[in-house]
Amino acid sequence: MTGTLNSVLFPTAPNSRHLGNERLFNLTPLSNLSAEDRRKFVLFGRGPQNTPAFTTLHRAFEYHATTRPHAVAAMHGGRSISYSDLNEKAEKLATVLLQAGVKSGDSIGVFLTRSIPMLVGMFACLKIGANYVPQHAGVVPKTQLEHIASLTRMKVVLTLSAHLSDMPELPNVQLIALDELMKSFEFRALPTSGRRPANTNDTCFILFTSGTTGTPNGVQVTHKNVCNIVLTAPGNLGIKPGSRVAQLLSISFDMSAWEIYGALCNGATLLIRDKIIEHTASNADVIIATPSVLASIDTSVCQDAKVVAVAGEPCPQPLAETWAAFCDFYNCCGPTETTIVNTMKRYAPGSPLTIGTPTPNNTVYILDENLAPCAIGDVGEMWAGGICVTKGYLANVTLSQQRYRTDPYLGDGHVMFRTRDLGRWTENGELEHHGRTDDQVKIKGFRVELDAISTMIERLPSCRQAVTLKVSDEHVATFVAPIDVDEALAKEQVSAHLPYYCVPTKIMTFDELPLTPRGKVDKRKLLDLYNASQRETALTPQSQTATPSSEDV
Repeated sequence: MTGTLNSVLFPTAPNSRHLGNERLFNLTPLSNLSAEDRRKFVLFGRGPQNTPAFTTLHRAFEYHATTRPHAVAAMHGGRSISYSDLNEKAEKLATVLLQAGVKSGDSIGVFLTRSIPMLVGMFACLKIGANYVPQHAGVVPKTQLEHIASLTRMKVVLTLSAHLSDMPELPNVQLIALDELMKSFEFRALPTSGRRPANTNDTCFILFTSGTTGTPNGVQVTHKNVCNIVLTAPGNLGIKPGSRVAQLLSISFDMSAWEIYGALCNGATLLIRDKIIEHTASNADVIIATPSVLASIDTSVCQDAKVVAVAGEPCPQPLAETWAAFCDFYNCCGPTETTIVNTMKRYAPGSPLTIGTPTPNNTVYILDENLAPCAIGDVGEMWAGGICVTKGYLANVTLSQQRYRTDPYLGDGHVMFRTRDLGRWTENGELEHHGRTDDQVKIKGFRVELDAISTMIERLPSCRQAVTLKVSDEHVATFVAPIDVDEALAKEQVSAHLPYYCVPTKIMTFDELPLTPRGKVDKRKLLDLYNASQRETALTPQSQTATPSSEDV
């Protein structure tokens, strides 16, 4: 991407939306639309203008370290660290990294678990213009850590002493146990060298996708990408000095960056969770989670929460209703490649649950399989444009060219990203999520939207969460929680509202649906459990409880 995106996209006043703004788009690709749909394509598809206060993440953090040095930056396990102390330790570690030969643009492994030293490591990397690669030590296999270290050509890996045994053999890579280093006299005696050059287009971290369809791919995320979401409304979630933000999610999951930088770039206090999520959530003003993680939290202990945001997977409407009854609840959407989320909606109880509108300085297009714009109201694939679009996949030009394309609507060298999410515009300009492209399947020769089946079952008062999967060319199965959902009643609910071929062959009930380390429903495990039940093994759906280890989430 080239040029100053803000000036190209948004030369008019913030939030101004009128027909004259069509000149910001190349209208030629819209020639297949009616005049009214063309107007709505522009009106609905572009987010408001909003300029972040800082252009790099560490500069935003350093501002608060200077203006509020004694404020608590983070708390974990009964320990806390002030903004000035966190900044000083990050400066000293930055010196260590420079001495180890790390240069601007290099990648540094941050292979550890949630902790205060984790924050020191992240900011130290940013301060020298390097990027870090976060991985959840003890959960991610050694073979994957080895692959990531090799692909990114790491010179240094930061970890904790408790995870040294979880590290693979990494030739020519310096392994640093941060907790041991920071206790040493030599570290405490190091000078701090102050500000270093930084560029908003520099990569700040590389996030590896979960690899559910093959080898994990590294997504290169820039300072500009992240600042645009955490330093503008509504992505900043109203976080300010004095706010307490929960850090619940795996550090290898992009939403953890929303927690961490949402807090520390806005002067708030980050509450890093222990093994029991509710210990942290109950003390937080702001909670960011996947719907599956949020569903595991008892709302009765979180009545002081002011803002809650979910993303990463479809949100059941009952979950939104429950939390929106006492706090500001945001339903959001966006893959890692579009920087955490690129659409958001503050949900009002009793209203339709959508994923909202584009976040500031971003665009969303609903396109068909030929990349032509769909008529307003038609379901198509969502493509994302604007500042949210990341640099592309590391060392995978072929995949980058498939998913990142020249943006014909903005032109001027801009890029749009294929999200593989299906959606449609409502009449009032909000986006309805219609599942993933791979969630539209053929059953008995008919096209079926798996999410539509799940949503229908979630309307039952007894159902907290439902996930539907294709189990053969003829059948789907639905997995629900809690365990006392009546299977016959669930099938009747689908049969009454959807065609016969949508009715699940089997409904398996659980106390809790199993989760991946990133806090999403583990669909692979559900299919394994289904297949095992079909083989009449000892596993029976009425007796199993598939609850993830709390430390794995």
